[in-house]
Amino acid sequence: MKKLKNEELGRLSPEEFKNAEKIPAVLVLDDVRSAMNVGSAFRTSDAFRIKKIYLCGITAKPPHREINKTALGAQDSVDWEHVETISECVDELKKNGYQIVAVEQAGESTSLLDFQVEGEKKYAFVFGNEVFGVNDKVVETADTVLEIPQYGTKHSLNISVSIGVVLWDFVSKQKKLP
Repeated sequence: MKKLKNEELGRLSPEEFKNAEKIPAVLVLDDVRSAMNVGSAFRTSDAFRIKKIYLCGITAKPPHREINKTALGAQDSVDWEHVETISECVDELKKNGYQIVAVEQAGESTSLLDFQVEGEKKYAFVFGNEVFGVNDKVVETADTVLEIPQYGTKHSLNISVSIGVVLWDFVSKQKKLP
């Protein structure tokens, strides 16, 4: 087996990415402190052809040196928008027909193992602050609270890891991939 070179990977150009069909999902990052985590979210969103990222509250936004460092250009290919408050963002997404999925540990949450992707629905995956998690009001009003099962002594994952796990699961459960 031979390792492929970058030019053999058949990657889309940024222009082709902009015009390509996207997965029916958006990311919502609320008060994410680390710009490197934000950059990672851009890079992962590019990898899975996520439609858009919403950056809420104090979440860093491009252009930013640390975002650029981890996004590796994905900050230019993935659409994004800054929204002042998480409530404003979630309310607008609900009006536009998105299922709000808070990724958080909560009573009666749905295990990622049991999460069912429903055909034509659009999903907004909400990730919160690295210390405090998803805003309590969002958890209370979300259509689903999704929890990643963890079996070790730690009870949390880095937000960038969580984004990768959740998006891979979502994409793998899609009936039709782009």
